[in-house]
Amino acid sequence: MIKEEHLERILFLDIETVSAEPDFEALATDWQNLWAEKTRFQRAEDESPADFYPKRAGILAEFGQIVCISCGFFTAKNGPLEFRVKSFSSPEEAEILQDFAALMERMPQYILCAHNGKEFDFPYLSRRMLINGIPLPGQFNNAGKKPWEIPHLDTLELWKFGDYKNYTSLKLLAAVFGIPTPKDDIDGSMVGDVFWKENDLDRIQVYCEKDVLTLAKVFLKINQIEAPHAFDQI
Repeated sequence: MIKEEHLERILFLDIETVSAEPDFEALATDWQNLWAEKTRFQRAEDESPADFYPKRAGILAEFGQIVCISCGFFTAKNGPLEFRVKSFSSPEEAEILQDFAALMERMPQYILCAHNGKEFDFPYLSRRMLINGIPLPGQFNNAGKKPWEIPHLDTLELWKFGDYKNYTSLKLLAAVFGIPTPKDDIDGSMVGDVFWKENDLDRIQVYCEKDVLTLAKVFLKINQIEAPHAFDQI
């Protein structure tokens, strides 16, 4: 269990990702072939690479991109403990990642926390930074480190208590703890369309920030820490 006095050393984060191109046809021929090869065992027998592309390209770092990163942290700098959120969103992924990496360099003492972060957010961020030629900040440069030396927390892992058989979504955990759902507008399956068809980054950012707020609330519940006052709004 994490103690309340350690809350100010944790950075809660969530990322939103979409496909690198709006559709399969926009890919160069060699990338179409690479996609077909990569997903040949994931697709149904009657499902073409083109049909599968909008469903899964965004969650594979080699074929996707990050369009928003939202971070939240607790601070008592102004007196009572409060929760603050900062977001990076842009149609230019390199800009997002450079700004986020700069933030990480200014906050080397922070431990990162995400839901399913060890399987998705942290490796995805690391891979996209390398692809964009951005040096990995200390929290992501984990080569040679032992598992207990890596500064990452994962609410999914905390909830499992050693049980590796099941996946529990953040939405379900929020419901279990009586926390209002963050999925009151869009969900992850809709982010690609909101980005490519609606060109509405603001909507995606609001959704991402709600996830970070919910993540922090779930984290407090798992660690049996009372939430600070005025913690319902971003």
